[in-house]
Amino acid sequence: MLDPSSFIKESIEEIRNIIGKKKAVIALSGGVDSSVASVLVSKAIGENLTAVFVDHGLLRQGEAEYVQKTFGNRLNLRFVDASQVFIGKLRGVEDPEEKRKIIGEKFIRVFERVAEEVGAEFLVQGTIAPDWIESHGDIKSHHNLALPHGMVLELVEPIRELYKDEVRIIGSKLGLPDEIVNRQPYPGPGLAVRIAGQLTLNKIEICRKANAIVEDEVQKKGLDKTLWQYFAVLTDTKVTGVKGDIRDYGYLVVIRMVESIDAMTAHVPELPWDLIKTISQRITAEIPEVTHVSLSLSDKPPSTIEFA
Repeated sequence: MLDPSSFIKESIEEIRNIIGKKKAVIALSGGVDSSVASVLVSKAIGENLTAVFVDHGLLRQGEAEYVQKTFGNRLNLRFVDASQVFIGKLRGVEDPEEKRKIIGEKFIRVFERVAEEVGAEFLVQGTIAPDWIESHGDIKSHHNLALPHGMVLELVEPIRELYKDEVRIIGSKLGLPDEIVNRQPYPGPGLAVRIAGQLTLNKIEICRKANAIVEDEVQKKGLDKTLWQYFAVLTDTKVTGVKGDIRDYGYLVVIRMVESIDAMTAHVPELPWDLIKTISQRITAEIPEVTHVSLSLSDKPPSTIEFA
């Protein structure tokens, strides 16, 4: 069984032994994994760690502002707006694995540039056990593991052997706020893997709005305390609809809600019907481009939690 105090003490000592008095950069997303990794390494090397938050244009609604507000005074934080670069590189790409690889490669290039500016020699990542297990099993590549050849930074992964429930325990022990510790997981590639087919600015905005509606209604019901993840997926399928007594032809959005402990398995619980109806009604009413909303009922396995 995990002993939080021992893990933190041993991790800090190990990080100091590896990095010493040198400098490091870490990819901070605002999720619990990167937040815990950031605080651990910051306790070990202090200001020699630069936490880099990259806006790749595929974030949830209000994400950039939230991260800056939460960590601006807690860590040595560097904000980088690279949204135009990322979205430009992803233009025309349909395959989700290719999207992941492109985003992973671009992230590393951003960190290498920041690392050069601050004189860092190490890259810290919040990789956890399910990330590398699924990647080694050829289920899907993960953003944390999509490192390009020729990377000039030495990699440090302080929570690599932990599962999500264990990461949350460590986060609480480190004094992170509950809203960070219990925050639902969000994929590194962001909305890129929640939008089927090619990315456009319009599709990104549709998915962002639909996701915000799902999060809002789930939180109103208090189900954010029990659900592992809850989000919207914008499919590449269009469905005939009727709006204002006029035939319409718009996108199909899929709602995904699951319970899990460590992300290795997940199941779709019984959900309040009024919640599903409200989400569907809001999405089709507030997002003109959407005519149809459906609910994903598949557990993991055989499905994965994310669609892509």
